[in-house]
Amino acid sequence: MSGYDAGLRAHLATGTTTLCRAYAVRRADGRVLGFTDHDRDLSFDGIRFRADSGLTAGAVQQATGLAVGNAEAVGALRSDAISEADILAGRYDGAEVRGWLVNWTDVSQRALQFGGTLGELTRSGGAFSAELRGLAEVLNQPQGQIYHARCTAILGDGRCRFDLATPGFAEERPAEGVTDARVFHFASFAGFEDRWFEKGRFRVLSGPAAGLVGAVKNDRLGTGASREIELWQALGTAPQPGDLLRIEAGCDKREEVCRLKFDNFDNFRGFPDIPGEDWLMSYPVGAAVNDGGSRRG
Repeated sequence: MSGYDAGLRAHLATGTTTLCRAYAVRRADGRVLGFTDHDRDLSFDGIRFRADSGLTAGAVQQATGLAVGNAEAVGALRSDAISEADILAGRYDGAEVRGWLVNWTDVSQRALQFGGTLGELTRSGGAFSAELRGLAEVLNQPQGQIYHARCTAILGDGRCRFDLATPGFAEERPAEGVTDARVFHFASFAGFEDRWFEKGRFRVLSGPAAGLVGAVKNDRLGTGASREIELWQALGTAPQPGDLLRIEAGCDKREEVCRLKFDNFDNFRGFPDIPGEDWLMSYPVGAAVNDGGSRRG
């Protein structure tokens, strides 16, 4: 109990406790929701922890060393809290989670027991089940530099440094025809070459799908100035005609595209001249130069 404050330790020492759990979830869009398994609402740190969510939480499993801590929380689906539509839209993917053990008669007596992110979310029968992943989960992610011909940066990030506000590399316009939340039709969308947005980002800026992001699979010019943009995967919530969209130019990570399309080769993060597998299997010869280059007769 070294992490517990003196007030909570004294309360636990009485042998008769009034304890509950409280969880705060912060989504990527900044919205914060609070839940508790107590039978009335609690408030602290500027967060209201709602009792009517039907939340129940299993014990947090933690181990010494770098083992990944985990837990699970179960609660009711509600349109004004965690809704099925928001889960399907991916608004809780990777959300930050904090969990406390709280004396509900005096919420100043509490201890932070869990910090991490939401993992897999499942829903059934009007309820949700959320996997809680501890901070050590990030240690499962690949680390280090990958050496291959294509760029490893993301267009516009701190390593790429390309400014997507540059005219001609992004377009904001209202949605027109929408099919299956995946294919978007525009009657007039000129000013950009055919396939200009392929492998680019597709963002929804307003409406019920605001904040959702997709990746462009196909970008085709049609007759006249019409255009059809298809995403790799349908958005969790379908944008409606009139909702504002932002479509950003695509980058396929090749050296030629970085140099010719974006004029950004100084920040290229790939290795276009790295030898391929054929060179790795080569062997010494004395009759000719064997430097890995192409041979012309």
